[in-house]
Amino acid sequence: MAPLDDPLLADFMAQLDAVNALAERTPGFVWRLKSDSGNATDIRAFDDPLMIVNMSVWESPDALFAFTYKTAHTKVMNRRKEWFESLPGPHMVLWWVPAGTRPTVEEAKQRLDYLAIHGPTAAAFTFKVRFPAPADLAAKSAAFVC
Repeated sequence: MAPLDDPLLADFMAQLDAVNALAERTPGFVWRLKSDSGNATDIRAFDDPLMIVNMSVWESPDALFAFTYKTAHTKVMNRRKEWFESLPGPHMVLWWVPAGTRPTVEEAKQRLDYLAIHGPTAAAFTFKVRFPAPADLAAKSAAFVC
């Protein structure tokens, strides 16, 4: 929609540090993607320089859901259409990872593509259609990307 330093995104950028700090204090949070800047807005994951990536790992989809829709983060989420264009396919994906694993941006892009092609499966799913952690994954976390 616009570069991150555009006045259109000023309110989004002004809230970013507070929302990231809230995530890190929320029960179930494990890890989030960030660069030396403290966030992931300068990590280029896509060819389009206006697309940003947000990726985190949580103990469960329920923990992530609670953060996303039952904290101050909800107010920011409700305004996302002011700041970002809608994508033609899915914009978020969940999948299970072994505890201690830090998924890569490339893996996240592959899971997002997989979800777009196959719909929700145990390999890539959504909040609306969730899958339990695989039995062979003794210690687990849920990875999230949007």
